[in-house]
Amino acid sequence: MKVVAGRVAQIWRYPVKSMAGELLESCLIGPSGVHGDRGWALRDDTVGEIRSARTWPVLLQCSARYRQEPDGAIPPVDLTLPDDTTTASDRPDVDVRLSALVGTPVSLWSLQPATNRAHYRRAQRGAAIVGLIGRSRLGRRSLQAIMHAAGLDESVRRAIGREPGEPLPDFAGLPGELFEFVSPPGTYFDLSPIHLLTTSSLAAMSHANPAADWDVRRFRPNILIDTGTTAALVESGWCGRRVRVGQVTLQCEMPAPRCAMPTHPQRDLRQDASVLRTIVRDGHQELGVYANVVSAGQVAIGDPVELF
Repeated sequence: MKVVAGRVAQIWRYPVKSMAGELLESCLIGPSGVHGDRGWALRDDTVGEIRSARTWPVLLQCSARYRQEPDGAIPPVDLTLPDDTTTASDRPDVDVRLSALVGTPVSLWSLQPATNRAHYRRAQRGAAIVGLIGRSRLGRRSLQAIMHAAGLDESVRRAIGREPGEPLPDFAGLPGELFEFVSPPGTYFDLSPIHLLTTSSLAAMSHANPAADWDVRRFRPNILIDTGTTAALVESGWCGRRVRVGQVTLQCEMPAPRCAMPTHPQRDLRQDASVLRTIVRDGHQELGVYANVVSAGQVAIGDPVELF
């Protein structure tokens, strides 16, 4: 039985990982998500790893736009930096400009084939061995226990923005490949190709912390679903279910765990650590849901969102 859960309110595409996105009226969604989403990312040339605003929060104050619609190959992107100067992925000085911005040598990379596993592998020593252990849920639980026994909890807290006394996420619930790779090979996604968020969840967080600005841009979803203003974390109950969005069918996989990224300043959003404190306390550390694509198609503003 299908249940209409809401309608598509916003569609977002992020040409460069961690930079501000493009608001779309409609889009094509394929097996790898919104066409062109996270088509580019910055690679730390010193350590040899793809990185994001978790390492360089200043990226959130940059914006990126495709010069033409993605159609097969990833097209060039035009970039606007925090000082309103511009560059582009096909300009010879782009890596120099981005390196100056983040304070370390970096290069801008388009998506590489999934077979280029070295491009996506984490830089720390033993990543392949950790990835082998992390393939099973039991192995991931063992890794978390080892981290705790080795006294690494505090470094993990700093990395994901947790304060002393706040719980750490259950890493056993993460896809096993993320223990070896910074993203699923062939993508620059954190976890899954589609991230859904509802207006009800934003209303719930606003009710819990009305002093904070719960602007959707902090949370970087692909699709914001208008489910009304009733304060409830409705999409957290969608995990394990399928969702029909326009012509597209999605499988909701897991709630979206949150790190410190939503707290960082953006162009017209101030830094606000209370956003994460509220999510940890009132959202069980999660906001939104990650989904995989079951069947491809087009999505447009106003399309119905149906659960079944």
